[in-house]
Amino acid sequence: MLKGSVLGPMVICGVCFLNSKLDFLSKIGVRDSKKLNPKRRSDLAKILIPNCHSYKVIIVNPHEIDQREVKRITLNRLEELKMADIINSLKPDTIYIDAVDVNEERFGVSIKNLLKYKPKKIISKHKADDIYPIVSAGSIIAKDRRDALIEDLKEDYGDFGSGYPSDVRTITFLKDYIQTHKKPPKIARKSWDTTKKIITNDLKTRKITDFLK
Repeated sequence: MLKGSVLGPMVICGVCFLNSKLDFLSKIGVRDSKKLNPKRRSDLAKILIPNCHSYKVIIVNPHEIDQREVKRITLNRLEELKMADIINSLKPDTIYIDAVDVNEERFGVSIKNLLKYKPKKIISKHKADDIYPIVSAGSIIAKDRRDALIEDLKEDYGDFGSGYPSDVRTITFLKDYIQTHKKPPKIARKSWDTTKKIITNDLKTRKITDFLK
């Protein structure tokens, strides 16, 4: 089972703060982005961006996510490659990163091998978003950017909810779209089990004459 949204892009962000400003993150209430509502994330993102030393956002569209199957790489590996791209661009001395590998130490080594420079330290931890405010800051900016992108997509596709498989509105939209257009929308991740199951169920309910049109 693949994690994450079935509709819309994956957004990854890295953010750098000077050591002297790290306390600032706790003072403004930066915490695990998943524990903040969209309004609070948006408010914090507006504060974080002008106060950080530097930041970089990478947006991975559904097609690129699906293409990883052709390239025979896992979703975790795709995320890892994108994280390394961000780190190579920002070049922080100390790296705090949320490990997507079950082995956090191995993930840190893997990231190090992808870097084009030598940082002083790499701290790779599970649930880093909940442990280190600097990781929370990057996650907040990423989720706020994704929220904005989702709202933009709704102008073209209508209200499809959050885009996550647990959202009834999302599943209803995806089912209705596939039944109407006989294919998933461009904003859907076709490699997700959720999308594949809906397509399979749609094929089962269609008459043989539907394929002769």
